[in-house]
Amino acid sequence: MFTTEIRLPELALLAGTRGALGAGVGLLLSDKLSEEQRKNIGWTLVAVGVLTTIPLAAMLFGRRRRSDA
Repeated sequence: MFTTEIRLPELALLAGTRGALGAGVGLLLSDKLSEEQRKNIGWTLVAVGVLTTIPLAAMLFGRRRRSDA
């Protein structure tokens, strides 16, 4: 089994980036804004969510340790 220590600021960053990704997907699927506005904002949020999650995930997976259970 592997364990990973996550500090509170890192957890907040990870949650924030996942939230941006979710908000972007939600905007892409909604019909409250004009189609052009929705697509621009939605794809921007998706891109920010994905691009910021990748380095955070790499950092967290780099700290994994095998635990003796």
